[in-house]
Amino acid sequence: MRELSIREALNEALAEEMERDERVFLMGEEVGYYDGAYKVSRGLLARFGEKRVIDTPIAENGFAGVGIGAAMAGLRPVIEFMTFNFSLIAIDQLINAAAKTLYMSAGALTCPIVFRGAGGSVHQLAAQHSQSFENLYAYVPGLKVVMPSTPYDAKGLLKSSIRDNNPVVFIESEAMYSSRGPVLEEEYLIPIGSADIKVPGSDITLICWSKTVPVCLSAAEIMQARGISAEVIDLRSLRPLDEECVLRSVQKTNHVLVVQESWPIASYGAWIASWIMENAFDFLDAPVRVMSGLDYPYPYSKVLEEAMRPNTEQVAAAGTMLLGMR
Repeated sequence: MRELSIREALNEALAEEMERDERVFLMGEEVGYYDGAYKVSRGLLARFGEKRVIDTPIAENGFAGVGIGAAMAGLRPVIEFMTFNFSLIAIDQLINAAAKTLYMSAGALTCPIVFRGAGGSVHQLAAQHSQSFENLYAYVPGLKVVMPSTPYDAKGLLKSSIRDNNPVVFIESEAMYSSRGPVLEEEYLIPIGSADIKVPGSDITLICWSKTVPVCLSAAEIMQARGISAEVIDLRSLRPLDEECVLRSVQKTNHVLVVQESWPIASYGAWIASWIMENAFDFLDAPVRVMSGLDYPYPYSKVLEEAMRPNTEQVAAAGTMLLGMR
């Protein structure tokens, strides 16, 4: 084991997969000569050349479509959106082209493509650059949606995503690129659709992903000091969902708090709460609660921005109240 940042772990995954399979290439805004907007692609242009690390114009709809065509033709593109806020320009390509290829070709065509980049809020980028859109893509049959929270998970999941024969939406947290953690030196893969129990517990299940994982881990420590044993589940993959992991935890703890950064209405957290109520109702001792970001556009103000997201104290308090304790 050595320690890497999430940025470095993603870079390693890209380099290893490009070395392993000459069909893999990277395309997007500033991925080449600038080494990526967040330096995830640092050094790849020098190593693999302009035919496999391709700088594009600011035209998400165009280069996403080029990537989908390349995937249909047998290549394995990795398409980088500078931010998933910009993926809205290409949303028709993702939803009506990539996601439908296998189904509408009656299985004759696959679309092995990864759409990756930064998502969520970070460091005063304001309303148009701070949005969480995982619910948009998790809603669509035919897309897989992955959101890692650690360097280890980021590397193993990106490698699996590149090898997958389906289109994968791989959303990274801008705020977590510098987060460091242990990563194996030898090759490994993490299956898409496998959640990870970051902390086992017996009293309440905290379900989280991406940026809310460290928030829940800190909240679990506070709750532990109050005599509450919280189990923290990092979903890692939103579609497919690791249903067995979630159900086992609910059956054990009988209480569930879902914590998400995104807005509350029609959110992924709202859906998973509904899914748990339908599939594990008899095991619940209280209704499933969802903690979300506030229902406003993200402000530029640093203080207001921080107030938008669930924080550690709020999660610990909500978990404590859910158990009927003060």
